[in-house]
Amino acid sequence: MAISRILSKLKTGLKKTHDRLTDPLVRLVRGRRADQETLEALEATFLQADMGVETTERLLEVIRSTYKEEGSVEMPRLVERLEAELVGELAEDAAPLNLAPEPPTVILVVGVNGTGKTTTIAKLAKRLMGDGQKVLFAACDTFRAAAIEQLAIWADRVGADLVKHKHGADPAAVAFDAAEAAVARGTDALIIDTAGRLHTKVNLMEEIKKIQRTVAKKVPGAPHETLLVLDATTGQNALQQARLFNDALGLTGLVLTKLDGTAKGGIVIAIQREFHVPVKFIGVGEGFDDFQPFVPAQFARALLE
Repeated sequence: MAISRILSKLKTGLKKTHDRLTDPLVRLVRGRRADQETLEALEATFLQADMGVETTERLLEVIRSTYKEEGSVEMPRLVERLEAELVGELAEDAAPLNLAPEPPTVILVVGVNGTGKTTTIAKLAKRLMGDGQKVLFAACDTFRAAAIEQLAIWADRVGADLVKHKHGADPAAVAFDAAEAAVARGTDALIIDTAGRLHTKVNLMEEIKKIQRTVAKKVPGAPHETLLVLDATTGQNALQQARLFNDALGLTGLVLTKLDGTAKGGIVIAIQREFHVPVKFIGVGEGFDDFQPFVPAQFARALLE
């Protein structure tokens, strides 16, 4: 997809957050001075967008220093300075999808039910298949029969292979069979779906750890990615989920979905800043084209311009 079209989709998806952030910035520029009252209003706006305390403080300092150095500031100049600050923060941990030196690349996808985990798997598969890769799904959410059926529907829809067992089967056994099938079939990428119930419970995390250990026995270095899918509309709850899953599993990447439905898109910045785990993909709509690799410069531009 052309850069201009990607940026256009990002701007559309982040419009609610963009409007929340830029309205007070416009008032600041029109007032021609960074007085305490205006800065306090901006602080509240940044925090309401879920940017986090540290990022908010750094952005306010950028505004103060810009006015101190330059006096009267026009909007493009202020946005340029703020964008540079955000990109600097986000780029520290940015990283593309980690592909195995030799196939198959094993991608473990985790997250609470309702975050868009299964559709994320389908969209990720579609991207990989667009690059000519052969993809296999492993239906390791055996706790819910509906989860197996849903993944089967998506596998059929995107043209991916699927390994599944009966409802209630051992998830690690499904993962092992899928890893074995991926190797035997010359599959490029194995994407493993996992249960998303009761994310605060130890037994679920132990179940996923067992999947991690099991696939490692069959594929060297697996899983090459452990991606947590988060619903951006849940704000601080998403931050708590990231904390729990990262402590238990050692995440390698994050996927933020439903950014088009929230005015709190700053949660992307807060989460990456706290955990130093890169955001690998973001979802800014329902379509396959709305699932995009996370590029800090594009994100900052869509947020502020």
